[in-house]
Amino acid sequence: MKKFITVLFLGFFGLSLLAQEKTAKIEFKTIEIDYGTIEKGADGLRTFEFTNSGDAPLIISNVKSSCGCTVPSWPKTPIMPGDSGEIKVKYDTNRVNPIRKTITVTSNADTPTVALKIKGEVVDPSKTSVLSKKDKSVMEQ
Repeated sequence: MKKFITVLFLGFFGLSLLAQEKTAKIEFKTIEIDYGTIEKGADGLRTFEFTNSGDAPLIISNVKSSCGCTVPSWPKTPIMPGDSGEIKVKYDTNRVNPIRKTITVTSNADTPTVALKIKGEVVDPSKTSVLSKKDKSVMEQ
C-alpha cells in the first residue's frame, strides 16, 4: 500500500510539473502620452494601444482615472492571444492648466495593474500673460 501511495504521489507531482499555467500578458506601445501644448477646447482624445502577448485571453476588468477630468474607455470583451486593443482617454481641454494624470488599468494579465500617464498643458490663446508681452524700449521708438 505504501508503494501505491508513493507512486500515486509521484504521478501527481510529475503532472503538476508538466502543467503550465496559461496567462495573459498586456504590452502597451507606450505607457505615456504627451499632449504637448494644446489650446483650450481642442480635441482631448488620445489612444493607448496594447497587445495580448500571452497565451490566454486578456480581460480588462477596470480602467480608472486619477480625476474626473479624464474619462477612459476600454474593450469589455476578452482580447485573444496575439490580438490588439485600445484604451481611449478623453481629457477635458476646457480646463486651462498643466496636465499630469494617471490612468490605472486592472486586468487578469501577469502584471494585473498597469499605470498609464498623460501629460501636457492646456492654454487659452485669448488670455496672454503680462510677462510674455515685450514692449519696445524708449530708445527703440
